[in-house]
Amino acid sequence: MKIFLLIGIKIYWLLMPKSKRKKCIFRTSCSNYVFKITAKGGLWKGLKALKFRYVNCRHGYQLFKNPINNKIHLILPNREVINEENIAERLLK
Repeated sequence: MKIFLLIGIKIYWLLMPKSKRKKCIFRTSCSNYVFKITAKGGLWKGLKALKFRYVNCRHGYQLFKNPINNKIHLILPNREVINEENIAERLLK
């Protein structure tokens, strides 16, 4: 069953040029992340990863700089905190 999700992502990559894709707030793009999770963990883990990224990637996030270590963090709409290593480089500029 996971093959359908993987094929769907590959079709998305083929049909949607990179210039037309929405910009992800995560360093690893949403489609790449979901593809990797699905390939390793199966359909249910892939669908769970897809839901997580869909809910948290578009809007409602906040960037903040930690005054203690001077690093940038991202607070997602679900209140999860993402470290600088996982934030898209375009947001760190």
